[in-house]
Formats: sequence, C-alpha cells, structure tokens
Amino acid sequence: MSYSSFREADASPPPSPPGRAARNRLGIAAGVAAVLAVAAGGVYLANAATEPRPSNAANAVTDASPPAARSESPSAMTSTSTTPSPRATPSTAATPKVPVTGWVPVDGTAWKAQVNAYKALKIDPVPAGVGNLPEFRADCQYSHRLPDDPIVAPGLPGASHMHSFVGNKALDANTVAGDLLKFTATSCKPAQDHSAYWVPTLYDNATGKPVETTGFRVYYRSLAKNSTGQLPMPNGLRMISGDAKKKKPTPRGATGQFYCAFYGPGDLDGIARSTNGNWPICGGDATLHFMMQFPDCWDGKHLDSPNHKDHVAYGSGNACPASHPVRIPAITFDIQYPAKGTPAGYYLSSDKEGKSASSMHGDAFVMWDVNTMNKRTKNCVLGRRTCDNYGYQK
Repeated sequence: MSYSSFREADASPPPSPPGRAARNRLGIAAGVAAVLAVAAGGVYLANAATEPRPSNAANAVTDASPPAARSESPSAMTSTSTTPSPRATPSTAATPKVPVTGWVPVDGTAWKAQVNAYKALKIDPVPAGVGNLPEFRADCQYSHRLPDDPIVAPGLPGASHMHSFVGNKALDANTVAGDLLKFTATSCKPAQDHSAYWVPTLYDNATGKPVETTGFRVYYRSLAKNSTGQLPMPNGLRMISGDAKKKKPTPRGATGQFYCAFYGPGDLDGIARSTNGNWPICGGDATLHFMMQFPDCWDGKHLDSPNHKDHVAYGSGNACPASHPVRIPAITFDIQYPAKGTPAGYYLSSDKEGKSASSMHGDAFVMWDVNTMNKRTKNCVLGRRTCDNYGYQK
C-alpha cells in the first residue's frame, strides 16, 4: 500500500495536496445518554442504553471479503480489551433509540477523569531512531456503504446520500456513542480504535460503479510548532470536515481536489485531466488520493453542535481561540483509491452531476479505548515523536 506524504507546521482548513519535496516519502500519504465515563481504570457508560438497536447494517454493501461471523449477543469492551469482537448486527426487535442532536454536552465527570489519568501518565522511553513528527495513526480498510449518516441524519436510515464507511463495522443511521463501544468489530488497526469514519462514495462516471478505498489512513497529530497544553481526544466527539453542498470546479491546482500519488517522481495534478477538467489522470504507478484535515481545537463543553462544526475550531500557529481553548489531536484523512483517472472522470454521491470534487467531505465519530488514546497522545503528540498503529515507529 502506498500513501502520500503530508507535513505542515501550521495548517488551515482544508489542506492542499503535499508539496513536491514530500511526495517521495511513505507516510502520512448520542447521544448524551451514551457518553463514556472513565473511572477506576475502566470505561463505563453514563446512563447509557446498552440494549441492541435497530439496524440496517444487514443491507450494507461490503467488500469482497466477508466480515467475521455476526454475534447476536455482543458484549461491551472495557478499556483494557485489545481484541475486536466479531461483526455485530444488533437485533431488529429492540425499541429505537432517540438520538440527541444539537448542542450535545460532554460528561464533565468523565472528561475530568480522562484528563487526570492522562496527566498522571509518564512519557515512555523513546527508542533510538524514532522520528520527530508528532502523530499516531489508525490504518483502515473499506467496511461497508449505506445511505446513512448518524451525525447529520441520526435515526433516519436511507436519508443521506451514499457513504463509504471504514472503522466500526456496526455503524448505521441509528448508531449512538455507546454502540461504538459495545459493537467493536473494526476494519482499522489498532483494534483499540472503535471509531467510525466515512466519506461520500466515489463513482466512475463511465461505468456508474463505486470506487472504494484500498487504503484509508487516519492520523491524529499536532498542527502546531509545539505541543504545549496538548490533551487527548474525548470519546463520543463528532466532527465534519468539508462541505457536502459545495459545487465549485476543481481544475488543475485547485485546493481540495483529488490528486495523484505514489512513490517516486510524479505530477500531483496528474499527466492529464478529465474532459471537464475537474479530475486528474495519473501517470506511472500513481493513483487517486484525497486528503482532508479536521480541527485541532475544542470548546471543552460539547461533543457535537447543530452544524457539527461550531464546537471545534482550527488553531492558528500555536494558539487555540479563546472560544475553543482545548488543544486536541488533529484528525487527518489520507485516502487512497484504486483508480488512475479517466477522461470521463468521476462523481461523488454528494454531487451526482459529477461536475467537481468540491463536495468531498468527511465525518469522524470518535471512540477509542481510553487508555490507548491517552498513552498515544502523551507519547506521540505531546512527546512529539512519530508513532504508527501500535506506538513508536522506528
């Protein structure tokens, strides 16, 4: 698998493709009822409804390799568990949950407990040869696709354009935060990442067939020149990057376009363009990639907001705005597609007219084993050392 490389000391939303100097490197190529409480070394659900919920996951379109056998009675995973459960499809006989939308408050007790545990951690000794890029990551594969969006259209199966999901395999329109901890089968490594990530499905204009990712890397990193005040990510946080309604052209050199990447020299803008000019055609071994960046500052009070953006913000330099004073790891999606581009180009499910790539956007529903999130943030982001899926990367 090849990934593009992306590095900026200071970043503003959303990033453009990596510069030429970086392209030769392998690398970075709810409800309230279900908010986690962290105490006594474990993870607990605060007043959470843990019974199975209705799901249309059985109708999800998956990859060619079938998931692990389904379990009708999945058990909740604690903070010390490291092995994902089989793919779980909750019973359809349960009473539907009512998702909490709008301004969703964080469980203050849970967050304080997580922060206290994080501050008590010591940075582990750093082996020789570890890089100084402040990040850790999860490497994910395509899981399934559904016309669902549990952030924008919670509790409304089929109400969204088609999305391609990676990470938590049980995700559908009815998923709330507690479900991500209970149904933990994942297409990501490490298995301690129970989060769900998704983007609009990409389609080939010539055939009408979907093009699903062959590599979906999720970075958690620092965008600043130092990590002063760095804290971990709170569980249950929901965020969106990009604008599904944007319909602007994405010609050669445009910000927010798909680009071409692989090892070795090549043209990020491609050797040619689609007939409408909005999609690159890649030369050599390069294939289509997309990269998007999420905010790195949080208001410290809410896990979501009415537009799914106002509770988070992008920092400037080394500072977070006073309205969003909590510095959290910045999520970055680095997505690889098994396509080289064609004259006919592509279209996104969020823009079926296929005029451009500008409606590309991403969603993140964060849920990690708390001990793992704390340890990775302490060692890798605060300690400003390069980590992979499992810790320090040599």
